[in-house]
Formats: sequence, structure tokens, C-alpha cells
Amino acid sequence: MVVEWKISKKPVEYPDAVREMEQRVHEIHSDGACDLLWALEHPPIYTAGTSAKEEDLKSPKFPVFETGRGGQYTYHGPNQRIYYMILNLKKIFQAPDIKKYIWNLEECIVQSLAHFDIMGERREGRVGIWVVCPDEQEKKIAAIGVRVRHWIAYHGVSVNLSPDLSHFSEIVPCGISEYGVTSFSDLGKDVSCHEFDKIFKKSFQKVFNLPLDCS
Repeated sequence: MVVEWKISKKPVEYPDAVREMEQRVHEIHSDGACDLLWALEHPPIYTAGTSAKEEDLKSPKFPVFETGRGGQYTYHGPNQRIYYMILNLKKIFQAPDIKKYIWNLEECIVQSLAHFDIMGERREGRVGIWVVCPDEQEKKIAAIGVRVRHWIAYHGVSVNLSPDLSHFSEIVPCGISEYGVTSFSDLGKDVSCHEFDKIFKKSFQKVFNLPLDCS
């Protein structure tokens, strides 16, 4: 089983990305098309997961899109790396296991952060990956949102490299108000999308034990 590796060099409009993901889900289910790991950025937007609460959306300055992924409100924008993964869970695992799949996504992020000397951690009851900042506050550096159809998982993860963190102030990120949001640049790390892609690819291949077609 080989997973296609795709990079979009220009920001992708959110509705276009959703259409492409859903088309790939259909092709995997109907025609046995190969799975996909897609690296991209979105223009500034907010997205609402299936658990989003209206009171968590304040005065958004950017478009808001409802989506079928799990989770609540989040922000996407320039200098935030997004990895959409369209993966057939029946082929990845002996028995489809969504919890294990989420754990694997988390592990891809944790291992990638470690390469840059950032300790990413899981927290019980809090989705995403967290870091303890120099001021000893816990803040989220990566978000996870997944949808599954026909045992094919899609949507994925977002990692804050150097987005404008003030844009998160228009929402309650993932419904968690008592903790903040951070980024590589906020932690004093200057890492480009290209640099992070190289490391994330290696983490993905190691965690999932799947080869990537990078042709």
C-alpha cells in the first residue's frame, strides 16, 4: 500500500479542499484509488466542527465554514501547516480502529515537534497536542479533526508554525477557554513549511509504516 504525497504551493480555498477530499474518499471506496497525504495552507478562515457551540464564535473577521469533521471551532490561515489525510482504515489496521488512528496522528505531530526540540504532549480530555511554554502555561500548538466515511478517514491535522495568533481570539479554540494557543515562532523557532514537511513525512512513514509516493 502506497500513499500519494501532494503539496499545494498556493493557499487552497476551504470548499475546494473539502470537495477534493470527498472526491478522493469516493474514488478509494469505489475504485480502489490510492490514499493521500496532502500538505497545504488555507487563506484566513474559521471552521466549525460537529460539536461547535454558537457562543464560542465571537465577532469573526474571516469566513466561517461548517464542516463534517469532529471537534469545535478552529482557525486556519497562512503559515499554519495543514495535513489532510485520506486513508483507508481497513487497509491500515487489521481491524479499523478510530482511537488508534487518532493516536497515530498525535504521534506524527509529537515526533515531528521533537525534531525541533519542542516537547509536544497529549492531555486527557483535550484534543490536539500541547506544549508547556516558558511561562509554564499550557498552550495548544496543533489541532486534530477527523471525519470517517466507509471506514475511510479524512480531514486531518494543523500545526502552528508562524500564523497570526491574534486571529484565534475571535473564537474559543476547540471549545477550550482556559488554555491558549502557541506556535513555533511564539516559542522562538523559525521553521518554514518546507522544513516541517520533510520531517512530518518521515514521522508519518515511521508511525503508520506506510511508504509515500513523492513522484
